[in-house]
Amino acid sequence: MNTHPRFFHDAQAFLAAHVDRTARLCFTNGCFDLLHPGHVRYLEDARALGDFLVVGLNSDASVARLKGTGRPLQDEAARASVLLGLRSVDAVVRFNEDTPLELIKALQPDVLVKGGDYTLDTVVGRDAVETYGGHVVIIPLIPGHSTSRIEERIRNGKGVTVPE
Repeated sequence: MNTHPRFFHDAQAFLAAHVDRTARLCFTNGCFDLLHPGHVRYLEDARALGDFLVVGLNSDASVARLKGTGRPLQDEAARASVLLGLRSVDAVVRFNEDTPLELIKALQPDVLVKGGDYTLDTVVGRDAVETYGGHVVIIPLIPGHSTSRIEERIRNGKGVTVPE
């Protein structure tokens, strides 16, 4: 159940709540199944590129299709709640598709942000954003941090460590 006022079930709900948009909107997306230091830094860097950061959050069904059985580890309400606990995240909008293309088209962010595991040529929504004058920014990843790596360490009884 969605009980957080900044967690929106779809683009239309977000747009209805933000009719008078004047801020420079940044957008990124992901599953954010287990939030780790790499995510926190990435979201801080993304937020610094504008006035308002919207995170497109893959729905539970979308995560299961993309990541396989056993995922997500946390449901979408829990993932949204954790994201919204960060100062850098202004709103979370859920999407059911495997890519955020339709959400990007609806929100029309000024800045589309992706991590360093992407190139400009592989960023979904780049063409749409550039069509109306927005731009794409790739933020380098922090080595040693990934949800898959954390999940593997937990399942193997090794716990989680923060690399120095």
